[in-house]
Amino acid sequence: MNGAVEFPLDLAELSFRAAGESLVRRSVLPSGVRILSEHVPGSRSLTIGYWVAVGSRDEQPGHFGSTHFLEHLLFKGTQKRTALDIAVAFDSVGGEHNAMTAKEYTCYYAKVQDRDLSMAVEVLTDMITSSLLDPVEFENERGVILEELAMADDDPADVANERFFEAVMGAHPLGRPIGGTRETIQAATRAAVWEHYRANYRPQDLVVTVAGAVDHDVLVAAVTRALLLAGWDLGEYAAPVARRTGRAALISQGDPVTIVRRPLEQANLLVGVPGLLAADDRRVTMSVLNSIFGGGMSSRLFQEVREKRGLAYSVYSFAPGYSDAGLFGMYAGCTPAKAGQVVELMLGELNRLAEGGVTADEMKRASGQLSGASALALEDSDTRMSRLGRSEITLGEFVDLDEALRRLALVTAEDVQELAAELVAGPISVAAVGALDDDAFTAALTAARH
Repeated sequence: MNGAVEFPLDLAELSFRAAGESLVRRSVLPSGVRILSEHVPGSRSLTIGYWVAVGSRDEQPGHFGSTHFLEHLLFKGTQKRTALDIAVAFDSVGGEHNAMTAKEYTCYYAKVQDRDLSMAVEVLTDMITSSLLDPVEFENERGVILEELAMADDDPADVANERFFEAVMGAHPLGRPIGGTRETIQAATRAAVWEHYRANYRPQDLVVTVAGAVDHDVLVAAVTRALLLAGWDLGEYAAPVARRTGRAALISQGDPVTIVRRPLEQANLLVGVPGLLAADDRRVTMSVLNSIFGGGMSSRLFQEVREKRGLAYSVYSFAPGYSDAGLFGMYAGCTPAKAGQVVELMLGELNRLAEGGVTADEMKRASGQLSGASALALEDSDTRMSRLGRSEITLGEFVDLDEALRRLALVTAEDVQELAAELVAGPISVAAVGALDDDAFTAALTAARH
């Protein structure tokens, strides 16, 4: 495979060899259902995912929290299976099954032996197409989700993360919490969640991806059969739902400094700026920058904040990207009295990166870290399955390991410095949770930002 492989929505069949001689195949059914597989030589197991390109950012007023609510409810029973039946189906073969709600998609997945593909397809298809959203289960699950949110609210790192996204993204839907809030979950109605379900779980929305020990023709036949048994009309033509535009949104920063006071031994700090879109060609440059700046024990943040000064146990940077926005963030957990000093160091290091650039040794270490981590991650069929899903839903192209390494090799020190300078020029947002002295912390922030 040379270069990325495009995934046109109007192309019915596609097949190619990827790095390591894995075979990638893609079929788009007339109904709009998309089925992708990656056969990995030597595998005895597989991971299967059912994806819909709807996440928390897509919820409209009156439906806030519906995406996460629905993720829970699809495990609670169908016309054919109870919640226990679904659990037993996977437990009895030693399989794993779960789901994830993200800001721009939802995925229901399972990992099983190759011989159990048919079972996994049947159960996941039944869940996706035929959930009852039983009123009793709906109220039971409301309580479960509220407990989940309460658990997250007891975790200061989670609280800081939510406040940080609100600060950077402002009123943009990406700034909303994925799981909803206590208020939106309490206000959710079965009718609203049902409406969300029927509007977004249609043939043209569905993407099925499988990686590991999989035969594509067998997979397509199994999925088609299961969908027909579920009552879906696969004979009616529908184009797959269009991908998100990929145009940068106009983001208005929220509160630049958010402090949540709690009587904790540690302050949880997040500092950051707007970043890059998921499809930006400079995402690989961002990966190199992130590796050098805060991506490991040899990174600048780790060395300056933890190793040289002992100010934090956990300190790192991160750079999520979405279809129309992104962010670059730095995290540290430290003694409240040292919070101002830690933020000053974080911003100082980012400015130093923008002004002084990076060394040849740092570039070499980042290349080795990223290439090695990428190769090791692909030992897991979960990673390969997720790569297929994101390639289809978000990027519209497939990038294998060889192409990823080729792109990585093209990144220069100048590219990294230019991107760092762009980040430094962005509006700085800070979110902190802990027993902070508001005046002292704000004064330290003011000094650091100037």
